[in-house]
Amino acid sequence: MTPRQVADYMFDQDEFSQWMNIKMIDVKEHYCLIEMPIKKEMINGLKTVHGGITFAFADSALAFSSNNSGDAAVALNCIINFTKAGKEGDIFRAESILVNTTRKTAIYDIKITNQNDDLVAKFVGTVYKIGKKVTEL
Repeated sequence: MTPRQVADYMFDQDEFSQWMNIKMIDVKEHYCLIEMPIKKEMINGLKTVHGGITFAFADSALAFSSNNSGDAAVALNCIINFTKAGKEGDIFRAESILVNTTRKTAIYDIKITNQNDDLVAKFVGTVYKIGKKVTEL
């Protein structure tokens, strides 16, 4: 399977990413660019995007980029820094880029921006390679 086919296979089973209305823009081995519209249900009591939504969006980018080789990996550690509040109607983009890989782990940098290319959050995710194929799970 190509990286795009693996990411599509995962997305077809990922009800949460579907609920967030994520769209795959670009997928290459160990890389992805995804997009998501911010809808009313994603807004918190301060009328901004709930931090958990931004985190979950970045986590989906991490999943689609770190698994698209076909080898399964799970999040081991994730850190996020929020830099700008999102609002209803915004369009978020997350770009996930492989920074380092070893036999059992990998680190990805994920940048989340809005439709104006403003930085919304910076996310760093470390994954653990579990030694199985994505299609075996």
